[in-house]
Amino acid sequence: MTFSGPTLKHFILKLQVLNLYRGAIRASRVIPDPVTRRETIAWIRHEFDRNKHLTDIARIEDKLKIGRREIKSILPTYFNKS
Repeated sequence: MTFSGPTLKHFILKLQVLNLYRGAIRASRVIPDPVTRRETIAWIRHEFDRNKHLTDIARIEDKLKIGRREIKSILPTYFNKS
């Protein structure tokens, strides 16, 4: 019997994605303008929603790296995790 469901690596990546999302939302609190803050949060949510269907581990890891880099450049207060 073969199992083709999520692997342990998928669960670990899911946790990393959730941590990145939460950290980005928290980091957006430093944006003083409420409109800009809402737009930034909307962009963050859109990007995560756009990629939630991914199942390939390599693609998820690549998207995580890109996401960390983009969030760090937009929200400099984002915690230093790489």
